[in-house]
Amino acid sequence: QVQLVESGGGLVQAGGSLRLSCAASVSIVSMSDMGWYHQAPGKQRELVATITRTGRTNYADSVKGRFTISKNYAKNTVDLQMNSLIPEDTAVYYCYGKNGRSGSDYWGQGTQVTVTS
Repeated sequence: QVQLVESGGGLVQAGGSLRLSCAASVSIVSMSDMGWYHQAPGKQRELVATITRTGRTNYADSVKGRFTISKNYAKNTVDLQMNSLIPEDTAVYYCYGKNGRSGSDYWGQGTQVTVTS
């Protein structure tokens, strides 16, 4: 069983920055894909950014140029640097990981990000 724990959410003004971190209970090297999704009230969960085992990244159009996903092997985390935040970024942000061996999907409990105008 893989556990993912998010941290770094909070309240920020538009134009500000936050850095989310996802700590995994297993080595992130063993995960084939990891990423971040968000879910705003009344909406479906949507992809924000993903990163493959080889480091290839993918971003939602709405965050391209503002968000950066990265892996920190020393800390065993997957991080999301969010810059130039806008109120539309307000949502619960979930960390996602796919186990490279079993193919099972795992989700964190979520962290709230609120951007005020």
